[in-house]
Amino acid sequence: MAKKQVTQSVDKKAIIEAFQEIVKVKNIDRESLQKILEDVFSLMVRKKFGADVKYEIVLNFDKGDLEIYIIKDVVDIVENPVRQISLEEAKLYDETLEIGDEWVDVINFDNLNEVFGRRIVAVAMQTLYQRLREFEKDQIYTEYKPREGEIIVGEVYQVRRNDILVMHNKVEMRLPREEQIPNEPYKFKKNQTIRAIIKEVRRASGGLPDIILSRASDEFLARLFEIEIPEVYEGIIQIKAIARDPGERSKVAVFSLDPRVDPVGACVGMKGVRINAIVKELNDENIDLIEWSDDPKVFIARALSPAVVKDVQIDPIVRHATVIVADDQVPFAIGRNGQNVRLAMKLTGYQITLVKESGEDIELGEFKEELGLPVYNQLVELGIQTAREFLKADPEKILRIHGMSRDTLLEIREIMLKEFDEEEDPEMVAKIDEVWNKIQSQKD
Repeated sequence: MAKKQVTQSVDKKAIIEAFQEIVKVKNIDRESLQKILEDVFSLMVRKKFGADVKYEIVLNFDKGDLEIYIIKDVVDIVENPVRQISLEEAKLYDETLEIGDEWVDVINFDNLNEVFGRRIVAVAMQTLYQRLREFEKDQIYTEYKPREGEIIVGEVYQVRRNDILVMHNKVEMRLPREEQIPNEPYKFKKNQTIRAIIKEVRRASGGLPDIILSRASDEFLARLFEIEIPEVYEGIIQIKAIARDPGERSKVAVFSLDPRVDPVGACVGMKGVRINAIVKELNDENIDLIEWSDDPKVFIARALSPAVVKDVQIDPIVRHATVIVADDQVPFAIGRNGQNVRLAMKLTGYQITLVKESGEDIELGEFKEELGLPVYNQLVELGIQTAREFLKADPEKILRIHGMSRDTLLEIREIMLKEFDEEEDPEMVAKIDEVWNKIQSQKD
């Protein structure tokens, strides 16, 4: 095969370094890069010479060489100038050529611009960039989509108002505010390492995949248990359920498949070293370890710890439990702002009604809708946790709550009293009227 001789003056070292930089920065393997480059050069050839052109492309990354062979058949009469060349014209390049031979023109980095022109080269460069971007997008998605639910250790790249941007193996990920533990934006600084779980990998229409991280999810806590507690990782101890207020408190139900292994003790570790490592990672989040039981009564009683439960009555059909506790255990069962009982309900999957041992009572949260959230929260702050406590409370203390009025108070009292099949005390109504008039006169 005869070839046109071309003088080599291109800086091959620079070309080799450019190829190596693309492989490094784009994290692309040599075979994939070669296929993309060959496709781009093929596009250039067809755009310049026509779709019917016969050609070969030879790329050598190690030597920094490119050779594009434009091949034409030597004929007597040219019928297809894209694939044929006349004998007379061919002999201008090589006098030894005869009809039936192949004439070959060689294009390389030296004459690339000259042959194709700046416009085609510019279009090719744009196509190359787009192909590399598409490859990078597909590669990142393919790599990280199967890793959903896995913990990664990255580096904080930027702390924004609503997001923390994290770099992992040169891939940008996002920790949204709703997936952060409260106050963490102030804890993490740029270039600081951070652990988080890959919660979701989404394809993006215009850019790279959106990789969502989480530190507030139940799954992140579960993965931390696997990292810090060998028995969990090995499957000897199972995590049956998690209920969590990120950064504040969590309840984790654990169960041992080996009767010789105490699930709670194994998770705590010697002198608390295992559980403390998890607590520290979670910004000092309190973790209650609950031994799981397949008996709902036992499990519900344990879930309400640190409160000591007297009795549990359940309705498995509607998944409701009535729990009787001693009077002095009510605050522990309910917890601050109702947190303990709320987490226990989430952990067990049962709606829980707390009843004092001294008499029938109803948790204040049952009347949250009638009270309204702002009023309910103010009542809890005053230490009022049940309906009985509300009914016995000093009317003046109740009426001075923002958003409470005489009519509202009497209406809520009526609702609560109906639950106990009781009638309103006329003396209490008179006292409420007296207090309300006093408060109104003070405002005037």
